[in-house]
Amino acid sequence: MSDNPDSARMLRKILLGAGIGAAAAVIAAALWLPGVLELFEAKTWDLRARLLARPGAATSQVMSVMIDQSSLNWAKDNQQWPWPWPRTAYAAIASFCARGGAKAVVFDLIFTEPSAFGVSDDETFAGGLKDNGRAVGAVNLARLQGEGSATSWPADVPAPALTIAGLDDWVKQARPKNLTFPRAQFPIPELSLNARMLANTNLPPDATDGVYRREPLFNTFDNRIVPSEALAAWAVGTGGAISIRPGALTVGGTTVPIDREGNAIIRYRGPTQTHKSVNAAWVISEEAQIEGGADLGKDAALFKDKYVFVGVTTPGALDLKPTPMSGSYPGMEVNATMLDNLLSGDFMRSVPVLLTILLLLVLCLGAGVAVSLVSGAGRNALVYVIFLPLAPALGIAAYALGSWLQIVSLELGVVLSLVGSSLASYATEGQQKRYLKSAFRQYLSPAVIEQLIAHPDRLTLGGEKRELTIFFSDVQGFTGISEALTPEDLTALLNEYLSAMVDIIQEEGGTIDKFEGDAIIAFWNAPLPLEDHALRGVRAALRCQAKLAEMRPAVKARIGKDMRMRVGMNTGFAVVGNMGSKTRFDYTMLGDQVNLAARLEGINKQFGTYTMISAPVVQKIGGAFPVRELSRVAVVGRKEPVTVYEPMLAEEYAARKPQLETFAAGLAQYYAGSFVEAERIFGSVAAADPAAESYAKKCRLLAAAPPEAEWNGVWVMTEK
Repeated sequence: MSDNPDSARMLRKILLGAGIGAAAAVIAAALWLPGVLELFEAKTWDLRARLLARPGAATSQVMSVMIDQSSLNWAKDNQQWPWPWPRTAYAAIASFCARGGAKAVVFDLIFTEPSAFGVSDDETFAGGLKDNGRAVGAVNLARLQGEGSATSWPADVPAPALTIAGLDDWVKQARPKNLTFPRAQFPIPELSLNARMLANTNLPPDATDGVYRREPLFNTFDNRIVPSEALAAWAVGTGGAISIRPGALTVGGTTVPIDREGNAIIRYRGPTQTHKSVNAAWVISEEAQIEGGADLGKDAALFKDKYVFVGVTTPGALDLKPTPMSGSYPGMEVNATMLDNLLSGDFMRSVPVLLTILLLLVLCLGAGVAVSLVSGAGRNALVYVIFLPLAPALGIAAYALGSWLQIVSLELGVVLSLVGSSLASYATEGQQKRYLKSAFRQYLSPAVIEQLIAHPDRLTLGGEKRELTIFFSDVQGFTGISEALTPEDLTALLNEYLSAMVDIIQEEGGTIDKFEGDAIIAFWNAPLPLEDHALRGVRAALRCQAKLAEMRPAVKARIGKDMRMRVGMNTGFAVVGNMGSKTRFDYTMLGDQVNLAARLEGINKQFGTYTMISAPVVQKIGGAFPVRELSRVAVVGRKEPVTVYEPMLAEEYAARKPQLETFAAGLAQYYAGSFVEAERIFGSVAAADPAAESYAKKCRLLAAAPPEAEWNGVWVMTEK
């Protein structure tokens, strides 16, 4: 190690930042790899998909014939067709597509029952399919008995003429859990025998949240390969060899990245209706006119060399799927998009786990070291500005290159690294606040000065035991405020805040003991006796909170955040008087009751409250202010628990009364040890009441691990 102190200090900073960064990477990876972050990652993927959706090289080769609401209206008004339509309609669509030279026609519809319009209707449909020669019908593979009746492939139904080289070896190695379906629902014989191929129409959504992001291009049933509608359309329209190996399915000349289940990540092209579509009513009308002798060949040429999907897009048909693009995306369009990806050769791929872990480590180490090396609020903010957008930016860039990069784990690691390094830097080098505490701790109350002038004997050392109402306050998040301002601006803000608070305390007859940076310590009933010292103290606390609320908008405009303070108050006997040396002393107080007031100020953080008073204070004020019981707490350094309350103005209490009554009911259940019921009650108001939210979390922990000792309802505090 270098003898240069600056070099040694720099090295220590680098090692500290690197250590925190490595720890942050471990934590993020430990949450990501088991799938804890999967839902959050999926939602960020959906944002990327919507942001970067673009047409592919083969998007124009895929079309759809929509049975939409206007088609249903046309059929009802002009043909008197109810829904479901007669199958002559689909025969007309198949014939029109054949006239136009479509490469394949996929019927994304299930025909499991004979037509309600008679045998001739099904025969007409069969003839249309046979004449087309390139039709794909739908079979519904299922896992539950109610969704599929057949458990074996019917002898009279031709199996799809597909082979996949290497399938047996891949199955042995990957061991997919969802490849094979135990049941199937087959279409009527007229379709089964005359369609060129049958395809599975039952695609599964992501198990995480039911959104369609990954889909298999094939499944199996009764030892037969059943293609998806996308793969079946490709096989009918293009054809070629298919093979599979770990991580990849090769279809013709296209390699599709797949996971262990055989799923490919879909690259969506855009909004609900991405591919060119025509109205089913128009197609049926055109075909009828051609059969009547009209020359509409140019219209039919619209389908020349196209892959055509036929399906229902009306909401009532229940074939709308949640996708990254929309919560109601036509199922037909999901299949069409898969075919588009296959023809374009641009299915998405996942970034390998090891590469993601390496990138996570690099980002976390970089963030941790960067924060450790800089000083000053401005430079720290710049580091945050640089590192926080990196993971999202890399995720977007990876998407553009065809890859799914896990950005939530990366972002979590960076945030943990930045925050951890900032906290460590503050703990080791936060000299600014220590300087401020030293500079402001020598304030004396004017009332004390007047007493000293009137009674010079009070300058002697010593004190007296007296009942006091004791006040401790502290600014929430003062470290962040101090780091965001220059010393001059911080001093001006602190002086303005302290002056406002001190004015109120002194107006209520309080004595300022001292300032410790942003903290105010005060008491009532000394040196001047006050009969109503507890009432004055509580009123001062509530007035101080109201004054700070009045100041808050202007302060936020200066520092960019809300400024709030926590107050703890207790009434009890303490020693008060001049204490110190013969040349330097303070008029101050000592004792266990003083320590308790200080503890109550800190306990506010546990409950999300800002003013907390002890039971002796409540007894002394005699109902002058409404209060709600918060807890029975055992503070650090005290054996006996104390009951604490939150005081409030009458107007606030009236406005929050239903919520406060619910809280009280939950507290009663908590005291009784009914943690499940207490959690339910607290949970009903947790969104609006931080104290209820804290109890809901506490109850969950206690319900999961009940206390071993006899339950007394005391919340034991482990921190000061």
